[in-house]
Amino acid sequence: MTEKEYNHCVTIYADNVYRFILKNMRHQEDARDIVQTAFEKLWRSREEVDYERSKSYLFTIAYNSMIDHLRKAKRIYFKEEISEEASISSKQVNDTKAVLEKALRQLGETQRSLVLLKDYEGYSYEEIGQITGLSASQVKVYLHRARLQLKEYIVKIENVI
Repeated sequence: MTEKEYNHCVTIYADNVYRFILKNMRHQEDARDIVQTAFEKLWRSREEVDYERSKSYLFTIAYNSMIDHLRKAKRIYFKEEISEEASISSKQVNDTKAVLEKALRQLGETQRSLVLLKDYEGYSYEEIGQITGLSASQVKVYLHRARLQLKEYIVKIENVI
């Protein structure tokens, strides 16, 4: 990949990668760090990466970095997040977007990532498999289960009101 092609990748994919990571993590600074790290790794390996595969490569790096970050963060106790969740749960949620975001938070990391990659970003099953390291059939099964969980959460009246 040439420098010009790399710059083109930054222009085209930066917002998509950032949006995907931010939807999963819900923390702007961490999302920015992960996206920056992904583009840095793409730059370092630009000579080995084919330009046509750069999007998949970039999302794979960002996804793996996000998973690593989330695993490390689970080991740390965040007092701020706990107090934030307590204040959110005391409010009534009747906004559709808020209900959907809360439903997405109920999913596991992998399932949430699959839903976001397929339904928000529009990737094919094969592309999602390349990004996450799963087979296309595993992606289909996990995505189906995630959608069932979302449906089950959203149809409960107490979650919507």
